[in-house]
Amino acid sequence: MTVDRKIAPWIHDAIDFSFKLPAISEHMLDNSTCMHWLNAGVQDVAEISWVFPAGLWYESKPTVAQATAALLKNGTSSKTAHQIHEALEFYGANLKVGASNDHASVTLYTITKHLPKLLPIVYEILTDAVFPQDELDIYKKNSIDRLLVNLRQCEFVANQQIDALLFGEAHPYGRYSKKELIEAVTREDIMSFYKNFYALGRARIFMAGKIGEAEINCMNDFFGKSTITPSELEEKHFSIPEVNSKKHIIHNDPDGVQGAIRIARLFPNRHHPDFAPMVVLNTLFGGYFGSRLMSNIREDKGHTYGIYSSQSPFQHGGSLTIHTEVGRDVIDPALKEIYFEMQRLCEEPVPAEELLLVKNYLLGNLLGDLDGPFSIMQRWRTLLLNGLTENHFNSNIQTYKAIAPGELQLLAQKYFNPADYYEVVVI
Repeated sequence: MTVDRKIAPWIHDAIDFSFKLPAISEHMLDNSTCMHWLNAGVQDVAEISWVFPAGLWYESKPTVAQATAALLKNGTSSKTAHQIHEALEFYGANLKVGASNDHASVTLYTITKHLPKLLPIVYEILTDAVFPQDELDIYKKNSIDRLLVNLRQCEFVANQQIDALLFGEAHPYGRYSKKELIEAVTREDIMSFYKNFYALGRARIFMAGKIGEAEINCMNDFFGKSTITPSELEEKHFSIPEVNSKKHIIHNDPDGVQGAIRIARLFPNRHHPDFAPMVVLNTLFGGYFGSRLMSNIREDKGHTYGIYSSQSPFQHGGSLTIHTEVGRDVIDPALKEIYFEMQRLCEEPVPAEELLLVKNYLLGNLLGDLDGPFSIMQRWRTLLLNGLTENHFNSNIQTYKAIAPGELQLLAQKYFNPADYYEVVVI
């Protein structure tokens, strides 16, 4: 068939595409550890994540979860931190460890053929980390130095304070690092947290890439032979205190030329029926470069280089936050315009053309996320860790495609009441 190059190809909207989340497999290792895996891609690479309930939610002493994650690969009974890092570099691998509000994850990126050499190292880290005192001392010094530098930045302080206002400083989602809290962490605190929450019996394993029977067997050889003792997590409950004042101005740098604005409210997590519709409304409001906040406050008024709003869903709650930095002489006009855009969405239906653009943006990004084994597994990982299924993904797609202007206006009236928002300005 001859292609006529003079005729432009037909352009399809992303909203017209069918979306299907590729299926993944589930494999029980010999010791009944569940591993989710996906064989996809053409490159001989693999991503393996061990996810533990070891986030800030589970710590009994502030900053311990992050310290444990930061020091996890800094020494075992038989290997120093240098030896571990040298071995990873020798095989061109990358091992990332991090702790979030709810989980901690250990993620290995490697060429598939090196798995037999690298998995023993990961296993040793997950079962025999010793957290040397000298490594802890270095970590604490570096963390405090970094904190003191960051505290001079208005945006860093604003991020700390808005979470503390929303949830309370005693709540895991509202805590933030302080010099005295970092200094108070001991090796015994970290060892106790590690033994309780990094036990392999608590791990969820996710593996993606060019995966076959040999790689599955290799995982079983190293992670399916140890005895796993299942144990229940202690159920925790935290209250969110009421505050007298929702608006705070913090003077952080008398010589600073700009101010950081954070406006936020509590918002339900992924399980709530309003979450997926709010993804559409939030994108339109401030979730992408063509949003109303960006068009007004950056493009029209010139008050900022960037302004965004974002949903932050956690396992036990969530938030909706508007964040920007502006010149300190235009803080009040910028605040006025933010609330103006909220009010406009409450009072006026969204034009059909603008809504179609937002839907195509959302679904177009989603098409990109479904291209490649690592991105696909990340989608599944989010679902599974939140106790959700493929039906939730399919339902969200239908919401993104079908939501109408009237539904968005009702949603705005429900969630864009200025009285519900906390406001922090740091200058």
